[in-house]
Amino acid sequence: MGLFKRNPFGHILFLKRWMILGFGILTHRRYRGFNELQIDGSEIIRDLPETNVLFIANHQTYFADVVAMFHVFNASLKGRVDNIRNVGGYLWKPKLNIYYVAAKETMREGLLPKILAYAGAITVERTWREKGKDIQREVNLNDTENIKVALNDGWVITFPQGTTKSFKPVRKGTAHIILQHRPIVVPIVIDGFRRSFDKKGLRPKKKGILQSFIIKPPLEIDYDNDTVEQVVEKIEYAIEQHPSFLKVIPAEEREAAEKLNEKRRWDY
Repeated sequence: MGLFKRNPFGHILFLKRWMILGFGILTHRRYRGFNELQIDGSEIIRDLPETNVLFIANHQTYFADVVAMFHVFNASLKGRVDNIRNVGGYLWKPKLNIYYVAAKETMREGLLPKILAYAGAITVERTWREKGKDIQREVNLNDTENIKVALNDGWVITFPQGTTKSFKPVRKGTAHIILQHRPIVVPIVIDGFRRSFDKKGLRPKKKGILQSFIIKPPLEIDYDNDTVEQVVEKIEYAIEQHPSFLKVIPAEEREAAEKLNEKRRWDY
């Protein structure tokens, strides 16, 4: 029975373990060789509890961001200090209760995304956009329930802006999840992924790009008194996507981001 033990979503852990190891070995040089991943804050990962941890991060590609997190989290748990050396050593017995929130339509586009979904995707239906068009859809309660199940079982990665575009609004749904389930919330700020990978994060685009991966201390949240809006603002500052950060980026990037920022929507 141990060989076919499953997680709460029905995934066979034996298969998941080998999938993470194999895909990790295949992708390792994208972060250490073809390009370099500069990590800061790995000690924070080692001090986290086994369950009910929510990682929030800005988003630059569909998959490369998540794959990097699997590398960094497992390397940190195996004693690596801000590095991902010896991939076989830290992925031989990976942490299997790591999940990530992803759009359902994204995970259905092709065979590889479907395979990656088995590694830990919690697929959700976007309430504001589908197939490149703006929509209005009610929240699927099964989606929020699945996030609850994942938090009870382990760690969950989410990208609260719900898009790879910079300085888009943080969705209120993330704040609702935080206030309802009271996880430890760990911010991560990434950079360089947009320049080194294609949009999907499957194909390396440019060599010699320094990718940064900064893990910050858990957010201080008053679960009983903070409002949804206050939590949203804390998230924006923590992942460095608050409008005030527009002042410190290059002019051409700031102008493009400001145009996007004019369309801010604060719905779920």
